[in-house]
Amino acid sequence: MALMSAFDSPRPQRMHSDEVDLDAPLVRRLIARRFPQWAPLPVRRLPSSGTENAMFRLGTGLVVRLPRRPAAVPDVTHEQNWLPRLGPLLPVAVPEPLGTGGPDADFPWPWSVYRWLEGRNPVAGAVEAPERLAEELGAFVRALRRADPQDGPPGYRAGPLGGRDDSTRAAVAELGGRVDADAVTACWERALRAPAHTGPPVWAHGDLSPGNVLVDGGRLTAVIDFATAGVGDPAVDLIVAWNLLPAAARGTFRKAVGADDAEWARGRGWALSVSLIQLPYYWHTNPALAENSRHVIAEILAEAG
Repeated sequence: MALMSAFDSPRPQRMHSDEVDLDAPLVRRLIARRFPQWAPLPVRRLPSSGTENAMFRLGTGLVVRLPRRPAAVPDVTHEQNWLPRLGPLLPVAVPEPLGTGGPDADFPWPWSVYRWLEGRNPVAGAVEAPERLAEELGAFVRALRRADPQDGPPGYRAGPLGGRDDSTRAAVAELGGRVDADAVTACWERALRAPAHTGPPVWAHGDLSPGNVLVDGGRLTAVIDFATAGVGDPAVDLIVAWNLLPAAARGTFRKAVGADDAEWARGRGWALSVSLIQLPYYWHTNPALAENSRHVIAEILAEAG
């Protein structure tokens, strides 16, 4: 589940001012009270580039996922509700909810237990079998788009790019000389000119990033973290073309998805905006995410020539 490795790690640095303290002893107490059948299993915190939830391996076959802060609390119910509906429609594994814990004296919010998923996070710039991964990611996106959107919640990143204009420009200003402000602004403005999505809303994952993709032997084995999944403009799921896939494999992914010029331009805009906004916020507190954001910006600037 979104692993950087599978061993004990020290408590990570806080990324948000409203985070709560989470550690293995807390999780042991929560499990003992809510799921006593699993109480004998060892608990280990897992290093992750995730920003909203913390994960702890429980024994060898389970993982516990807890919100880090109040904004992530609705994600628990969201995933518990939609993962069982979407999972059977998808060509790779997704998290399988096995139980939900409620608030108690030690922890104020609901939390989840999932089945453990094998695999590792791929690294941009070092992708094994990129053409194959591009095809498999494209197949995942197509399958998700075919899911019935009726009653589906609006995606976290489902609206028009213009709604992110102020925050994207503010991030460029905050970054100052750490990026080529004129060049990234020109790329952003080009994306804003792309025709808007005019088709019906469809399902999108909303956060297809290296930390939410699991691979094994060069094959896509799972996609995790459906907290941002919902219906809207599906162009957001094209961000994986820049945050993970090398330039030579982007055409394969685009063909597999079936993206036209307008959708591709919006997808590039999503990738750029997400990375620009993430970079100053996580510059010091999440090195993996900051590095990936720099990678995306560099890739998009290289495409622009």
